[in-house]
Amino acid sequence: MSRGRVVVGMSGGVDSSVTAWLLKEQGYEVIGLFMKNWEDDDDSEYCSTRQDLLDAVSVADVIGIDIEAVNFAAEYKDRVFAEFLREYQAGRTPNPDVLCNAEIKFKAFLDHAMRMGAEMIATGHYARVRFDEASGKHQLLKAVDHTKDQSYFLHRLNQAQLSRTLFPLGEIRKTEVREIAERIGLPNAKKKDSTGICFIGERPFRDFLNRYLSYAPGAMVTPEGRKVGQHVGLSFYTLGQRKGLNIGGLKGFQGADGIGEPWFVAAKDLARNELVVVQGHEHPLLLSHKLTADQASWVAGEAPSAQLLAAKTRYRQSDSACVYSDSAEGFALAFDAPQWAVTPGQSAVVYDGEVCLGGGIIATVPAN
Repeated sequence: MSRGRVVVGMSGGVDSSVTAWLLKEQGYEVIGLFMKNWEDDDDSEYCSTRQDLLDAVSVADVIGIDIEAVNFAAEYKDRVFAEFLREYQAGRTPNPDVLCNAEIKFKAFLDHAMRMGAEMIATGHYARVRFDEASGKHQLLKAVDHTKDQSYFLHRLNQAQLSRTLFPLGEIRKTEVREIAERIGLPNAKKKDSTGICFIGERPFRDFLNRYLSYAPGAMVTPEGRKVGQHVGLSFYTLGQRKGLNIGGLKGFQGADGIGEPWFVAAKDLARNELVVVQGHEHPLLLSHKLTADQASWVAGEAPSAQLLAAKTRYRQSDSACVYSDSAEGFALAFDAPQWAVTPGQSAVVYDGEVCLGGGIIATVPAN
């Protein structure tokens, strides 16, 4: 007897493919759904939509499930990409995966799946959902495989979304996922994981943004105001960036800490159209103990009551102990240890042990 209908978001990658197989093995009626969310330059070398669809269809054939394709390109452009460009134009660095999950994968996709008669949806994310009897609410937990945990990207999901979502891969390790794919003969078992912009793919990022943003070149300066180079437009740089500055020949420059060390982007001065750069990974301007965040979103539907929590300000980062406090616009975090290159526009995600509580968009980084 079927455990119910589950619509699985299938991207053509190994993670979502194994997700579909696991759920079928568990007794669910599984239907695959391939989302096409980008149409600009769809025939370019960087957009792999056609091949991804072929891979997803091939996997569905091997597993023995039906698969449909749906086009969310208009929703993606309106809800995700437009905001993505607004943030870059304002000098911030957004995280499109966070917005994409909230607006497309767990909103447009979820709504479509429900119209297909699904009781649940599933994706290949590495995270877990648990119903907490004490609070009567669903919790978002880190994956068992902490090296692949993606709860950071999912922190804006709410109770309604989590109550209808399955994350089968949250309980197993990535190495096991690859082993399962090879054992059951999936044609994409050795396919490389995607690391590009959500649904847009891997491409030269500066060239891509260049087509959509207005920009003006300007000076690269040290904190003391000494010009050391020329930037091509503030939108094309992010805090902490080291590559692509083209000022490596100034290693002996006098007047900055860490003579002979690499240069990093430390700040953007929009009023002057200047990019502030410093030498040395541990330069004080790259280290912050505090931040404020707005656009707060909490998994439980309410802000945390505890003050002593942990948070991360970028995906590839360990949790860092912090003091949480509410603010008029959202919340503030004060960290025990300095955080490196805290970047406005990125997400500050708050944790209580294994539980992802939610988070917000980094707005300001007060001076230490």
